[in-house]
Amino acid sequence: MEQILKYFPSLTDLQKEQFKALDNLYHDWNSKINVISRKDIDNLYEHHVLHSLGIAEVIQFKPGTEIMDLGTGGGFPGIPLAILFPDCQFHLVDSIGKKIKVCSEVATAIELKNVTWRHCRAEEEKNKFDFVVSRAVMPLTDLIKIIRKNIKKEQKNAYPNGLICLKGGELDKETMPYKNHIVITNLSDYFKEEFFETKKVVYVSL
Repeated sequence: MEQILKYFPSLTDLQKEQFKALDNLYHDWNSKINVISRKDIDNLYEHHVLHSLGIAEVIQFKPGTEIMDLGTGGGFPGIPLAILFPDCQFHLVDSIGKKIKVCSEVATAIELKNVTWRHCRAEEEKNKFDFVVSRAVMPLTDLIKIIRKNIKKEQKNAYPNGLICLKGGELDKETMPYKNHIVITNLSDYFKEEFFETKKVVYVSL
């Protein structure tokens, strides 16, 4: 929790309470439904919450922005971002039902009013959003093919609508097809912990 306050010092009391509550909630749910690897749950704030908030170092969503978190798993990056941006709407989607159950239970427990969720495959979600966010495990080309249909035409943010995903490692080959539409940000420019040395935020306008 100290890490969150170090990088986001101007949180409201409610936001601080919500972030603090995540520790017990995820430990509890993880003991019933494995959504975070057992050995990684003790790194919840650094590897999951702060990592998710890396997106906020790249873009400050304007009030009213609608965002889909694709392949949300246990709610990352969607739930931390929903706490940080209470005036934006987040829709969490995952193809694994038990993971969506954890998302819904956590969001309900901390009284997040700006989160909806759906158990379905990405291809089945037809609604449109300003942005899609993801902790992307699939290659960019595959991801973009699936979510292009979900991006709204009307713009309201500093960045044009598109995809914002958290990725790691070597991305040159993967990002080559989008070189005129892409911004890659190294999270090590913002977060000094060793975990973030290879972590990046990849934004693609669509």
